[in-house]
Amino acid sequence: MTTEHNELLSMLNDERRMVRITMRGLTAADAGKRTTVSELTLGGVLKHLTQGERAYTHILTERPGIPDGMFDTSQYTWDGDSVDELLAAYVEAGRATDEAVRAADLDKLVQMPSAPWDPNPEPWSVRKIVLQLFRETAHHCGHADIIREALDGASTTAQLHSD
Repeated sequence: MTTEHNELLSMLNDERRMVRITMRGLTAADAGKRTTVSELTLGGVLKHLTQGERAYTHILTERPGIPDGMFDTSQYTWDGDSVDELLAAYVEAGRATDEAVRAADLDKLVQMPSAPWDPNPEPWSVRKIVLQLFRETAHHCGHADIIREALDGASTTAQLHSD
């Protein structure tokens, strides 16, 4: 594993930590509340990020086919699972992603599955997949922070050093 592997995964893990902080202290009922005009809930965001980790790990380990649920928009809704179980699934999905990235050559090209918006995708490097995961995580971490602040006033930034 290279310094670049370590730096990419370090940044991704920092964003994952921010997501977990945003979820701190929530009940299942809290995680299912809509607090903005969006359909997004905190549970739905975490469910989506977990599925995204699983999908990209599926792709970068070159398993055949489209990963289960990759284009399932229902993942943005909350189905009442426990927050602890969902957080554990997110941590496990991240661990599996990290393991796959550590074992890979960042320059290796991996064929992406067809998508409704791109029926004939070009291959991506493992590096680009990690960067995409980082972008997705950071993007949805921002959504989660706004949803949480509207829910109960909690600020992820304010909680950073209260571990």
